[in-house]
Amino acid sequence: MNDPNAMPVAPPTMIASEIFWTSRHAPGHPLAIPRVSLTIDLCRTLGWLPPGCYLEAKPASIAELLRFHTADYVAAVRQAEARQHATEEDRQRFNLGVNGNPVYGEVFRRPAMACGASLAAARRLRHGGIVYNPAGGTHHGQPARASGYCIFNDPVLAILALLDQGLPRVAYVDFDAHFGDGVQQAFHDEPRVLTISVHEDGRWPMRRNDATTGFGGRDDRAGGAARNLPVPEGFNDSELAFLVGNAIVPLLRQFNPSAIVVQCGADALADDPTTKLALSNGALWAAVAALKALSARLLVLGGGGYNPWAVARCWTGLWAMLNGFPSPARLPGPAADLLRAVRWNHRLGRAPAERWFTTLVDPPHQGPVRPAIRSLADSALG
Repeated sequence: MNDPNAMPVAPPTMIASEIFWTSRHAPGHPLAIPRVSLTIDLCRTLGWLPPGCYLEAKPASIAELLRFHTADYVAAVRQAEARQHATEEDRQRFNLGVNGNPVYGEVFRRPAMACGASLAAARRLRHGGIVYNPAGGTHHGQPARASGYCIFNDPVLAILALLDQGLPRVAYVDFDAHFGDGVQQAFHDEPRVLTISVHEDGRWPMRRNDATTGFGGRDDRAGGAARNLPVPEGFNDSELAFLVGNAIVPLLRQFNPSAIVVQCGADALADDPTTKLALSNGALWAAVAALKALSARLLVLGGGGYNPWAVARCWTGLWAMLNGFPSPARLPGPAADLLRAVRWNHRLGRAPAERWFTTLVDPPHQGPVRPAIRSLADSALG
């Protein structure tokens, strides 16, 4: 399925920015933990970012943000950062400063940088290759509304940029525990884009009665351009492997994408405090590895994830997989020290598991493939 016109490419590239070290989300927010910075620091400590493999991002321009977002919304976010508060009108109209979308020091610049990284990745993929933006994956962002901790929607902007290059088909695969609603809505009825989302059944922005025909349910196909796989609590490694092998890979082979954008939220991991799924990080790495072989262009994004150690270990191992680096059985001292230095004001952070400091690879969470999972695969292909 690789593009015969793709040119020989360099090793995978990681794109990020200093802003993810120098800024922090609003105090007390689930995202006010080191994620991108800790991931990159861990990769560097392990010797996995050789010269030439890291690219400093630039923020998306206003014009680039307006490719998807409305002018009045972008202006409102800029004004909220300048004033350090949102007006009552902007709270009501744009969902800024409320509902998990607080105003903080870099509420415009930080999301704009994540979008700039994804746009730079799309440009870099013109002739093929693999690019990794761990700050990306803000899949809930709406054209004129903040949603689900997402101010802007970098996956949508990246996909639009790939289409603008003349690519005939782009596939988006979302492994976050939350339904990738903003991306599906952006490409509703767009035959050039296939969106596939694996997410916890009933988890926001779904509703409990949406599992079959509702928003994000298995029969929600967005005019034919989407497939949704809402999975039950306790979703295990064996079940993800089954869905990848029996639904996602066949769908992608049939669609034959010129590029794949994959969102790798770490909130579906068993160690995440916010969801009820039970994956190991190795299951997510294996899923992305299966997609890696299906297109000449692969853009890998971050996403959710609210345990700093689980996120950093997962996303670091993902970078290792993309490069073919072997994961050590036990982390060397400097890497372990880096992880031990993290402080997380959560009950899990006050009594962290020792393996979060000493290992990169989670213990596997194999289990039975339940009938509901088999039914999901059948319905996706039907």
